[in-house]
Amino acid sequence: MLAINPKLPDHLKAKVEAYIPVFEQLPAVVIIHDIVDGFVAYLSPRGLTLLNTSMEEIALITTEEYHRRYFNDEDAQDYAPKLFDFMSRNSDEELISFFQQVRFAGSDNWHWHLSSLKIFSRDADGRPRLLIGLAIPVDAMHHMATKAERLLQENNFLRKNFKTFSRLTLREREVLRLTALGKSAAEVAAELFIAETTVETHRRNIKSKLQANTYFELSEYARAFDLI
Repeated sequence: MLAINPKLPDHLKAKVEAYIPVFEQLPAVVIIHDIVDGFVAYLSPRGLTLLNTSMEEIALITTEEYHRRYFNDEDAQDYAPKLFDFMSRNSDEELISFFQQVRFAGSDNWHWHLSSLKIFSRDADGRPRLLIGLAIPVDAMHHMATKAERLLQENNFLRKNFKTFSRLTLREREVLRLTALGKSAAEVAAELFIAETTVETHRRNIKSKLQANTYFELSEYARAFDLI
């Protein structure tokens, strides 16, 4: 049974092999990506078992296909840009952490994990070649999984509605923030030193621009864009 992807060059195989006894004892899934040639170089037995696969099967697919099969693409829209920035900085001291959802074998449900990545090896020119990652399940800590889910939803909402939100003026954003905090038109007017009728006009304009008519919809914008 394969332990390491045979596509990996021999000198890198030797480095990975030296750490395998340690990887297999860690209370986490260990994965090593070859980011130059685009494949999974190593996946610890714990990870292979959860995905009900083998290193032989993993060796047949690209990193892109691996993520498409087992991971939620919506998560990647959030952490992928951060990951590219992380690799471009090419630092020995830096690591990157993020939440992601994994689908296990025989399950239709997503399972939240906290993943952390670090550069494991570089090529002859000093550029990142292998990334090592540790993935720890957070389902046992239910409140963390719930918060991660909410954060993902807000990030997706932000990306989808950024252009719409950008149509609001600074004053309209102030009115939206106070409205989302539950303040009445009179209270908003007093806080911003404007007429109550002006507040009502701003609110109508906000609802029109955002196509949001309920308090919940307005609050969703306020939360996603860090107004509250």
